[in-house]
Amino acid sequence: MINSDVVSSKKEEEKKKDSSKIYFFIIAIAALLATNIYFYVKFKTNGEKVYTLTVEKENLQVQIDRIEAELDKIDVENVQLTPEMTLQKQDSRMEIAVLRKKLENKSITPKDIDEAQLKIDQLKKQVDTYRINVQRLIQENQILSKQNLNLNESVVEKDKQITSLVTSNSELKEKVATASALKVSSISINGLEVKKNGKELVEERAKKIDKLKVSFTIADNPLAKNGERDIYVRIIDPQGNLVVQDDNIFYVHGEKLQYTFKHNILFTNKGEDYIIYWAAEQGFSKGAYTVLLYEDNAIMGRSTIVLR
Repeated sequence: MINSDVVSSKKEEEKKKDSSKIYFFIIAIAALLATNIYFYVKFKTNGEKVYTLTVEKENLQVQIDRIEAELDKIDVENVQLTPEMTLQKQDSRMEIAVLRKKLENKSITPKDIDEAQLKIDQLKKQVDTYRINVQRLIQENQILSKQNLNLNESVVEKDKQITSLVTSNSELKEKVATASALKVSSISINGLEVKKNGKELVEERAKKIDKLKVSFTIADNPLAKNGERDIYVRIIDPQGNLVVQDDNIFYVHGEKLQYTFKHNILFTNKGEDYIIYWAAEQGFSKGAYTVLLYEDNAIMGRSTIVLR
């Protein structure tokens, strides 16, 4: 009877131990399940947060790209900006660079995302204002360009008128100068032999001639001014050579010419007669001597004598 009770008591103790083990395993499994569920939920939540941050970062990057593209588009306009607008553009570029660097940070937080979005919204407004100002500046430049074009056309037209007037004045001066130039109404040349007593005889033989006498009369010209005038004399010898004693130069219509000698007269505009003498240093040769008279850049007259 005692042994039966002992055995029964042992069986009950073993049942209690088995029950304790089952409870323990149940509790352990429940704890394990709870832990797994906790980490699953935690990791799932973190993953969703990372995904959300990534999407938001990409969205911000797209907005920044659009803002920068807008600035690039404005730059293509190649407008001469005001100093204030240039500074505004530089500031926008710098803020974009700062935002890009901030978004590249892997430890970025939702708060950082919100702040970045606010900054991007401000940038959008700045760029909109900047674009409006640039368009206004373009329109002003177009108006100024049109005004300058009209002004240039007016200046060109005025220049043409001035050129035409200058040309007309030049032509008029030339006509007046031509009209006021002195002209010989008559001219004659004689060879003179000077006797020992000083008497002068007209001679045609070259070996007997001591000098040439050039007599000429200047026609009246109401446009010509009275006063002293220099007469430039050019003499061509029988060989066709210009007789030049010195390096004498004068100008006819801008062309440089040499002359034989110069003679001064007093022009009175009264049809007076004038006489010029010329003696050849080496004597005279047989043949034709041509005398040309010039005054005030124009020829007055000419004549030829043939010596035998």
